[in-house]
Formats: sequence, C-alpha cells, structure tokens
Amino acid sequence: MLETSKKQDMGSGSVPKLMLSLAIPAVVAQLINMLYNIVDRIYIGHIKDAGASALTGVGLFLPILMMINAFAMLTGSGGAPRAAIAMGKNDREGAQKILGNCFSVLLLCAAVLTALFYIYAPQLLRLFGASDVTLPYALSYARIYILGTIFVMVVLGMNPFITTQGFAKFSMITTVVGAVCNIILDPVLIFVLGMGVQGAAVATVVSQAVSAVWVLAFLRGKKTLLRLEPAHMKVVPQVIMPCLALGVSTFVMLSTESILNISFNSSLSRYGGDLAVGAMTIISSCNQLVTLPLQGICQGGQPIMSFNYGAGKKERVKQAFFCQFFSCSLYAGVMWLLLLVFPHIFTGIFSSDPALADYTVWAMRIYMAGIFSSGIQIGCQQTFMALGQAKISLLMACLRKLVLLIPLIFILPHIFADPVFGVFVAEPVSDIIAATVTASMLFLRLNGILEKGAAAQA
Repeated sequence: MLETSKKQDMGSGSVPKLMLSLAIPAVVAQLINMLYNIVDRIYIGHIKDAGASALTGVGLFLPILMMINAFAMLTGSGGAPRAAIAMGKNDREGAQKILGNCFSVLLLCAAVLTALFYIYAPQLLRLFGASDVTLPYALSYARIYILGTIFVMVVLGMNPFITTQGFAKFSMITTVVGAVCNIILDPVLIFVLGMGVQGAAVATVVSQAVSAVWVLAFLRGKKTLLRLEPAHMKVVPQVIMPCLALGVSTFVMLSTESILNISFNSSLSRYGGDLAVGAMTIISSCNQLVTLPLQGICQGGQPIMSFNYGAGKKERVKQAFFCQFFSCSLYAGVMWLLLLVFPHIFTGIFSSDPALADYTVWAMRIYMAGIFSSGIQIGCQQTFMALGQAKISLLMACLRKLVLLIPLIFILPHIFADPVFGVFVAEPVSDIIAATVTASMLFLRLNGILEKGAAAQA
C-alpha cells in the first residue's frame, strides 16, 4: 500500500504539498551531508598551534574531493531522472535496468579513481598550491580519504535513486546516520587519540561506509520500488549512455568546480599567499551553506517534474518548476543577506586565528556579492536536467565556470589595483551573468519542451 501511494502521488497529489514533503528531507539531507567536510574543517581549524596551516592543507584536497563527487553524480544525477521518466511511462523494468547499469559504472569509476588519486596525490596537491608547510597536512588527509572513495560514491550516486522513488525521508536518514557518526568520531580521533588531520579523514571514511551500507540495504530490501539486482547490472550501452549524457551536465558542474578551486588557489597563492588560500577554504565551506540546500530543493522538484514529463502532464510540470524556482530564489536571497551582513559570525566558526578571520571577512563580502543569483541559476539549470534536456543543461553548466568564471579569475587581477580583489570579484560577476542567461533560456524554451514531451506520450 505504501509503495502504491508513493508512486500515485507523483501524478495526482497536490504539487506544492508533494514538493514540500520531498524537498524538506532533501534539504535537511544536504545540510547534514555538508557536515562531513565542514565538521572536519571546524575541528581541524582549532588544532592547537597548527590550526591555520592544517585547515589550509585540507582545503587543498577539495579539487580531488569534487572530482570524486563529480563521477558519483555522473551516474546518480543522470540515472535518477531517467528512472523517474521511465516510471512515469509505467516502464518499471526499464527503470530497474537503469539503476543496475548506473551502479556497475559507479563501481568501475570508484576503482579507477582510487588507484589514480592515491598514486598521484603528492603531485596533484603541489599543483593545487600546497606549500612545504601545508603539504604534509594535505597529504595525510588525502590518502586516507581516497581509500574510502567507494563509500563516498555509493552514497552520492545511489541515494538519488531512493529520492526519485518518493522515499525522501529515508534518503535523508542516509546522511543523518553518516553525519552523526562523523560528529562523534571527529573529536575522539582528532583530539583524544591525537591523530590530527588523519583522524578527521578516518572519521569521514568510516561514516561514509556506514551510510553506504544503509543505502545498499534499502535498494536490496522490500520497500524499494526499484530493486538493485545482479541481473540488471550488465552494462548495456543503450541503457547507460542516455543516463551519462544527462548526468554529464552535473559532472561538468562538479568537475569544473574542481578546476575552479585549483584556479582560485593558484591565483590566490600567487597574489596573497597561504593566508588568502586559507580564507578561500573558509569561504568555500560557507558557499556550501547556499548551494547544497538549493540542490536539496531541486531534488524535491526533480522527481515530480521528471515523472509528470514522462506522463505528459504539462501543467503539473509547470507547477513544480515555479515552486522550485521561487523557493530557490528566496533561500539564496536570505543567505546572501546573512553572509554580507554577518560574515564574522560564519568566519569565527572555522578559525580563531585573528589574521585569518579578518582577511576572510573582507574577502567573503566580495565573493558573496552575487550569491543571490545562484538560486535562479541552479533552479533553472536543474529543471533542464529533470526534463531530460542533456545538451542545453550541459551548455548552461559550462557557461558559468568554463566560459565566464575561470577566465575572469586570471584576467581581472590584471585590471584592478589589488589583484586579490580581482580574483574574488570574478565570482559575483560570473554568478549574475550566468543566472540571467540560464533563466532566459529556460523561460523561452519551457513550453516547447513540454509540448514535445506531451506529443511523445500521446
């Protein structure tokens, strides 16, 4: 009875209520998931006599972390909407094949990434801007975290398949279980056992392992609508390629986040030294307070839009989109105001070093000046994904970072008298331009996309 109601609501329940029931657990899950890395940084930043250097070193691992996340979401963000569209067409067998194929590709990616990143971690961290002071901390954290790549990827890549079925609360519990483990283990391993940054990495890997077991137990259990079966794990190009084509936009968003982080760190290291790189580590953590909940809101809207797009119900798709759009815009606007008015509160969470804190407050007000527009950008770009529009989604994903932000990081320091100001101001300039273009594209194309979907269903 539970399974039937979950599936039925996607096509017939109140859209605002349904989205609320899906989005709230997803947002909570994203916030809790954020704790994995933020809690590490909070504790690491307060290690006696080494906090600032250790925090900077761990921040240099972020590009590798983002690449691991990118490959996980290549299958998760591409496969989950495809599975939802298949369920909207009453093709449950096809949806289960999508799940199985995505899981197999995820395992393959995890094996390759673990080997490559473990071997080349020292060279990569140097490339990302590690100095002689920060490299030991970065490498100690990186090598342990990399060994847990499989657990991270299972959680990130498979959890969307739970949410897309309507089990948003269970998806949220997945991250709650891991985050609670991490919060408990971090102080014990870092301070009580004296393991420092290595303790933070061990705590994260163990916590992700617990979450991974939780996810797989559900997908192999009795409640799931889509069951993970060995029979569906044989990779079939006709099944997996459309998923990867759709997921590549999220992959590009996350992998370019890695390139972006490298670009920021290299420029800041050149113009501002370790202090500027440390400030960027804190700002990146605060930025997640904005972007991750926005992704959670979109995870609530995606199953509704994908299912009803597959079922040819245009009006329900529009209702879900506008709920998502206004929710994202409102949240981003509130966070923009808080970060600009009270940056010292957020900075103080991560470091008690006065020099680093003062520098970060100044930099954050510049970097976050355009963050209000991220709600528009993410809300619209994720709608393209929910409707299976792989090409336009990829184009919009590339626009902000590859076309605008990364070039501006290297151009603007030569224009402004203070080159560090030029590096940080590249972010708001790119945010506002990208949001304007993405929103314009969606509003111009939405009716046409929905008409084609309805015609295909008819």
